[in-house]
Amino acid sequence: MMRLVLRVLFFFLTILIVFEKLILMMFTTIHAFIHKTTLSITTTTTIFRRRVNRLFFPVKKMAHHVKKRKKPVFSLPFRAKIKYFFLGIIFSCLFLLPPFLFLIFIQDLPTPEQLMFRQIPQTTKIFDRNGILLAEFYAQQNRTLIKLSEVPKHLQQATLAIEDKNFYNHPGFDLTAILRAFQQNISNNNIQGGSTITQQLIKSSMLTPERSVSRKLKELILAFWAERIYTKPQILEMYFNQIPYGGTAWGIQAASETYFNKPVTELSLAESAFLAGLTAAPTTYSPYGSDPTRWKNRQKEVLKKMVELHYISQKEADKAATEELYFRNQRIALHAPHFVEYVKQQLINRYGLATVERGGLHVRTTLDLTIQEEAERIVEEEVANAAALNLSNGAALVTDPKNGDILAMVGSHDFFDPNGGNFNVTISRRQPGSSIKVVTYAAALQNGFTAASHIDDTPVSYPLANGTLYSPVNYDGRFHGRVTLRFALANSLNITAVKTLNAIGIDKMVALAKDMGIRSFGDPNNYGLSLTLGAAEVTMLDMARVNGVLANQGRLVEINPITKVTDVKGTVLEEKTNIQTGVQVLDSGIAFIISDILSDNQARSAAFGPNSVLEIKNHTVSVKTGTTDSKRDNWTNGYTDNYVVIVWVGNNDNSPMSQELASGITGAAPIWHQIMEGLLTKNPETKQQKPTTVIQKYCLGRMEYFTQGSENSINCGRRPSPSSFFLNTPVSPTNIPFQR
Repeated sequence: MMRLVLRVLFFFLTILIVFEKLILMMFTTIHAFIHKTTLSITTTTTIFRRRVNRLFFPVKKMAHHVKKRKKPVFSLPFRAKIKYFFLGIIFSCLFLLPPFLFLIFIQDLPTPEQLMFRQIPQTTKIFDRNGILLAEFYAQQNRTLIKLSEVPKHLQQATLAIEDKNFYNHPGFDLTAILRAFQQNISNNNIQGGSTITQQLIKSSMLTPERSVSRKLKELILAFWAERIYTKPQILEMYFNQIPYGGTAWGIQAASETYFNKPVTELSLAESAFLAGLTAAPTTYSPYGSDPTRWKNRQKEVLKKMVELHYISQKEADKAATEELYFRNQRIALHAPHFVEYVKQQLINRYGLATVERGGLHVRTTLDLTIQEEAERIVEEEVANAAALNLSNGAALVTDPKNGDILAMVGSHDFFDPNGGNFNVTISRRQPGSSIKVVTYAAALQNGFTAASHIDDTPVSYPLANGTLYSPVNYDGRFHGRVTLRFALANSLNITAVKTLNAIGIDKMVALAKDMGIRSFGDPNNYGLSLTLGAAEVTMLDMARVNGVLANQGRLVEINPITKVTDVKGTVLEEKTNIQTGVQVLDSGIAFIISDILSDNQARSAAFGPNSVLEIKNHTVSVKTGTTDSKRDNWTNGYTDNYVVIVWVGNNDNSPMSQELASGITGAAPIWHQIMEGLLTKNPETKQQKPTTVIQKYCLGRMEYFTQGSENSINCGRRPSPSSFFLNTPVSPTNIPFQR
């Protein structure tokens, strides 16, 4: 029985020895890979085998003796067998334990190869049409990669001087620096890291910031490993791109822009010394902290180290130390915030959130920051001036009808207003009031009406499905008798608009509205005749497209705020051409006639007077106002060949404004006038050319325009009595459901 037990134990010992050899071979392979040594696995195992043979030589000698004398294998005394067995167990454990522990430790280590090939998050930048930076998008880390050749020499030297003067000589770690830092930290609590540039790169890019012996050991191993894979310049370049400089600024380019609002290539020696000293403790040495002397002392320390290493002279150091640094305002500048957020959402829809926040896109937009800032100023001032009208917000949108460019987008009077300032009215749905009548009358011209067609502005009622009657009324509570379509549209009469819509059909108006760019309209069966007075909601973008069609000779050019997008490698992902032909959705002659009516100051004088804010002296501008039920939304929309300006005022909570807005020339109109006048002063419009399909003839006491073939459809010899324009048939103001 004892003999059987010993056989089993020796068999187990043999298995342990074989397993130990296999583990040692694995360890040697890992060691050779990490350290790139020339020591082969065969040589190592040979050495190990000799050690094992010496350890177990008595057993082998015994076996040889037994074989020679033909005696049993286990002829040694029992005590000797037990002795050698336990010696084998002890030494096997000694050999097995280090490889096991090392394997357990290194199994969680990342490979330094990730430093070069991992996807490094980079900042997406949004620019206006002239290359002015509007905003940056990033997920926690604001970063822009650059090449080492772009980093000024004095910045490289400053970094080496203060962080790692032996960078080009050590194997990844500096034992002397570690011991010195350990001694100083204990003696006087100074901030002394003792880590090389390679270690700092490893720590910030691949490891957690925890302070522990195991983390430090991993840092040393990976730093040594990285130095076997990459050259010193490669490591230094990765350091400048991946090290944190405080806040969301990661990498030297982001740091240069964050603190000095300039690219890294333009940094002075003084600025470079500041940034080089910042990485050790960004919070402590921040220029935005409570003690500004800390960063200054740190800067001087960097300059002193540079002098000691003969990078610069003492004279250069003194000059840099006395140079005054101008730090960028800590609050990141954000231009055109509503527009930027709108563009960001467009990018996310096209490329995904991860690409937008980490992909380092460069986005050139259509926005003109000069126009944007002027529009922001006007909206803010006029909303404040109109506080007595019980309105608290305003918005403006400026586009180029020829190519769909958004030149300005003011989503509210103040983006940073805590009471809903970040709410973007330009992309939200509101009732357009009478400004939608341009679609109604365009559809009418498509269906047999002309600008000279007679429409009776007289009382009318229409039965509704619930058994009640719908009786539209005008803004002034009066009926104006038999009028022309030109007069009805120019003076925004409600009754004539409802009668016109009833004549052509709601489905035709809705179809044309969709063709002209209104994305908010749905099934025409869901609307009634009040649709022509603004009962259905639209967005300011919708109305910009509609007015853009009228300004662009009937062609719809889709609004696109982005002109060019490139990825981090400079590859063009999309680019907008300068020529946008658009889609012909409305006859050019009809677009011209509607535009002519909306620019006819004489025709609208009956309602607005001859000198209203709707007229811009010495310019031909088409414009239409709109005010909704209970004065909840007030619009003024106008255009020339080059510009479309859409303006809205109201309250975010849809509460009503003052009844004074019924005039149509308060609220949005003054904002529209100032914006349009400013645009035309700098860039006068080119008057819309009359299409060849439009015929002009004398009709009803004036020269009128007709589309070809419609000029003889009415009797132009009879003109409505001028007195009929002002028939005094009052209606109670409380019963006026819609205004112009």
